Amino acid sequence: MSWKTLEAQQPELATFGVARLHGKVSYLATIRADGSPRLHPMTPIIGAGRLFVFMEPTSPKGLDLQRDGRYAIQCAVSDNSGESGEFGITGRAQLTSGAETRQVAVAHATYPVADRYVLYEFEIASASATTYPDGKALRRNWKVAV
Repeated sequence: MSWKTLEAQQPELATFGVARLHGKVSYLATIRADGSPRLHPMTPIIGAGRLFVFMEPTSPKGLDLQRDGRYAIQCAVSDNSGESGEFGITGRAQLTSGAETRQVAVAHATYPVADRYVLYEFEIASASATTYPDGKALRRNWKVAV
């Protein structure tokens, strides 16, 4: 499902996700060819109900996603208190080369996009958030119904 589905089904969770991910350094977990995990910093783009990431064409994370599209993304936290809250998603990503899709991603990017960058679009299978109101963990989860 697209980010738009998350927005429609869980608007508060989606709004929190935009605040924690869009244009901010976050962490992308991919699967190496040998099956072991790989973790990468990257900057997600959320806009028009979609989630994108631009990458260098030779990026190991991109090569991982081309081979096996499964991923997990986790926002960074502001400090060890976790006060800013945590947000994570899982799903599948795919390389996209359509000019119209690229235009949408560029329009919502918070950084200059080089012509050489390749574009991945991320479908979402699950989303979760943890916040700490009054010092107690509050967890919210969403999963695509199958």
